[in-house]
Amino acid sequence: MKTLIDAPDILHGNIILPASKSISNRALVIRALSGSNMPIENISDCDDSRVVIDALRHMPPTIDIKAAGTAMRFLTSMLATVAGEHIITGTERMRNRPISVLVDALRNLGADIHYTDKEGFPPLRIRGKNLSGGKLTLKGNVSSQYISSLLMIGPTLAEGLLLELSGEIVSRPYIDMTLCIMQCFGAQAEWVSDRTICVKPIPYTPIPYYIENDWSAASYWYEMVALSPDKNASITLPGLFPKSLQGDASVARIFGELGVATCFEGNTVRISKGETPRGEFFCDMVGQPDLAQTLAVTCCLLGIHFRITGLQTLRIKETDRMAALQRELEKLGFVVKAEDYDTLLWDGETTNGTPPDNLITIDTYDDHRMAMAFAPVSLLRTGIAINNPEVVSKSYPQFWEDMEKAGFKLTQL
Repeated sequence: MKTLIDAPDILHGNIILPASKSISNRALVIRALSGSNMPIENISDCDDSRVVIDALRHMPPTIDIKAAGTAMRFLTSMLATVAGEHIITGTERMRNRPISVLVDALRNLGADIHYTDKEGFPPLRIRGKNLSGGKLTLKGNVSSQYISSLLMIGPTLAEGLLLELSGEIVSRPYIDMTLCIMQCFGAQAEWVSDRTICVKPIPYTPIPYYIENDWSAASYWYEMVALSPDKNASITLPGLFPKSLQGDASVARIFGELGVATCFEGNTVRISKGETPRGEFFCDMVGQPDLAQTLAVTCCLLGIHFRITGLQTLRIKETDRMAALQRELEKLGFVVKAEDYDTLLWDGETTNGTPPDNLITIDTYDDHRMAMAFAPVSLLRTGIAINNPEVVSKSYPQFWEDMEKAGFKLTQL
């Protein structure tokens, strides 16, 4: 299935974004580790959070987390600490996403984990037990989800956890988010130096918890305002906290450089056209890699030359996002280059021509962010269609309905 998108001439709307899946998944796992069933309000209803909810509610012998990378990492550590034996598995892509860094770290803490198929990759057979804890050293440039996964079980370990990170630390805002949520649930967990985190063996305290809306989802609306020809384009986004736990809240500052103004009114954000953007954009996204697709597409469509670094983790996401971006942007005529494994750049080079029927179909590679980053292209290009649009359910299930509320016309082809 594919969806053809026709954009409105006027862009206005009040959009209720989904709750943050990053916060939801952490809060769900921490609540489970606290041994309570205290209420969590405004939980994300996306696929990634649903699989966590189902797993924690039923704890079946075999847990299929489908394509949810966060669930695979977080539940692996949690299952290693609770009594019982489980197999955790997922989609074919998930079974080809490496997890040896996390498994090795857990084994160093005494965990009983075995690969059931290919060494270094899911599925995993986990026999849960009490772990002693202690000191671990990890490279700081591994996925922050590995680090967060280990931190969250820290309060349950007999000796707590002292985690040292070496080299460059990527996605640090996600680590800080994890620590902040842990602290809300009573954990004593904090940075004790620039590279060391200490989690004391003090159990979590059950509390009710409220989850803010998702700044990552907001990025696509920032992109729409940036690309809209409507000089009075304006979108209101309730439920976004100005002092957010989410690193992707930096989207407000970043898009200020791309011509979008942000006005905070309590916990509501209103975005509109701002100052004319410069012709060049340079940014290190090591802390916010999930914004890379949105920013690359926006810059190309606005004719802004860019260099975006800090993208090494994009290679092991739902797809190789760097390669996918290059392929799909080339369909639109933009020659985007990759450098040094972690950098994307566009210096203005273009190809010639478009398909004869003027229909450009964007492939999504089972990646929700590919679909949502390319949908706003319809504001400046006609004949834009998205393959497998249903992939947005991974993080933003109502994305297409919200686009229709904002005046976009969607046609199934």
